[in-house]
Order: sequence, then C-alpha cells, then structure tokens
Amino acid sequence: MEQQSIEELEHVAKQVRRDIVRMVHGCQSGHPGGSLGCTDYFVALYFRIMHHSRDFNMNGEGEDLFFLSNGHISPVWYSVLARSGYFDVSKLKSFRKLDSRLQRHPTTHEGLPGVRIASGSLGQGMSVAIGAALTKKLNGDTGLVFSLHGDGELQEGQIWEAALFAPHHHVDNLISTIDVNGQQIDGPTEKVLALGNLRAKWEAFGWEVLEMNGNDLTDVIRVLELAKAKAFKGKPIMILMQTNMGHGVDFMMGSHKWHGVAPNDEQLQLALDQLACNLQDY
Repeated sequence: MEQQSIEELEHVAKQVRRDIVRMVHGCQSGHPGGSLGCTDYFVALYFRIMHHSRDFNMNGEGEDLFFLSNGHISPVWYSVLARSGYFDVSKLKSFRKLDSRLQRHPTTHEGLPGVRIASGSLGQGMSVAIGAALTKKLNGDTGLVFSLHGDGELQEGQIWEAALFAPHHHVDNLISTIDVNGQQIDGPTEKVLALGNLRAKWEAFGWEVLEMNGNDLTDVIRVLELAKAKAFKGKPIMILMQTNMGHGVDFMMGSHKWHGVAPNDEQLQLALDQLACNLQDY
C-alpha cells in the first residue's frame, strides 16, 4: 500500500469514526467510547506502521502481528480492517447482527480476515501476544508483535504475570500499548481501582516505557516508529497512550457513560455532522 500523508490518514480516521457511530447505532449496542478514542492508533498501525498482508493466514509468518486484548472496542478494529482491505466495507453494516461474522467481541469461528484470537475476556491478550512473539523468535522470524490493552484491564492479575514474564525471557519483539483514558464501565479508574504510577510500575517490571498522545496522529506515528527502533534490544516495549474516551464526538468525550451505550437517531446525526468528511460511508 502506498504511504499516505498525515492529512490523508486524518481523513481515514474521521471516516473510521463515522463507521463506529453508525455501526453501534445500527444494532443499538456496542462500545463507541473506547473505539473513538483509539481510532488514531489503529489507523497509524494499519496504514503506516505494521508490515502486514491482506492475503491473510493464521500463522502470520514474515509479517507483523496485532492482538486486541480489550476486545469490546471491536467496532474500530472492524472498520480499520475493512478500510485497509481485509474484507468488503459493506460488511460493516452487519455488525452484531444475526449470523454476522462481525460479532460484538472478535472471534475466530469460521474465520475473519485479520483476527487470530477471540478476545474480550480482559487480561488475556498480553499472554497471547507474548506467546506469538516468542514463536517468532524461535522461528527466526523478524516480524514484530503489537498488542493493545485498556487501562481498566490492568486490574486483572494475569496482566502482571505476563508483565513479569516478558522481560525475564527477553521478549524484545513485542510492542504493547495501553489506552490510558481513565475510564471504565463502572466509572473513572481512579474511583473503581486506582492504577498508580503506570510508568514507574512498567519500568520496575523491566519494560522500556514510552508515552504518547493517542489523539494526535502525528505523535502516534512518531512514537510507534520510535518503538520499532527500540525493538530487538533486550526489552519488551510498553507505550502509555493518553486518549480521551469518545474523541471526535463532543458529547461523548471524557465520560465513562459512553463506554457501552449506543447513540439514538438524533445523537447519531449530531455525531456525523461533527465528523463530516469527503470519504465514502458503507
């Protein structure tokens, strides 16, 4: 795929945000808040950063791999997979519908191009990503493994077992990212279960830690490129990505109330008006 400019990628991100609100509205269920907040990350990853093939196979030999741990933000992933050529964009209208391959959490039943594991049971994605990264190292495969996690997900114990394992075994072909939006389904993370100083924690566990503004596409690309440059140097890499839940739609921004609520007809139109662009809706 020919490399697109920042301006072109920003148009893609706006189109993806339109897809998200339309998909969730269409079935009156889903998770728009985190999907909107992580849109720039997904666009940067699939349109600029990762070496990946649309000729999809489960092994992923000779290419970079991505694992979504917080699987409830499937709308943004489905949109980006479609927009980057994994399946037809028209399939997005089937999101969460009966017999659709685009289920509320990504699954591998009957195969969906781009998806290698079922996810949504929080806490498991990092372990899977580490396993894939180790497999690549054992096979002499120079591809990278990327994973994305929610900050509320860090309240799961399995995450910290994986966090200990990766540096001990020098899993330095892994670039994980945490969506630090400070919100989860029951409220602000600080009120539900405070996470403390995340940079200090991950550094103490032996990770190389970077930080970025997840709602600034230029910064996302810069930091992901920096992470790639730091790979294969002995440490796994953790990116703390500051985002605003619901970014791009003003009445959704910064509130846990839009973690898993669909817009009504009026709210959908307001959102689409704010996300006006010259690209093609499905």
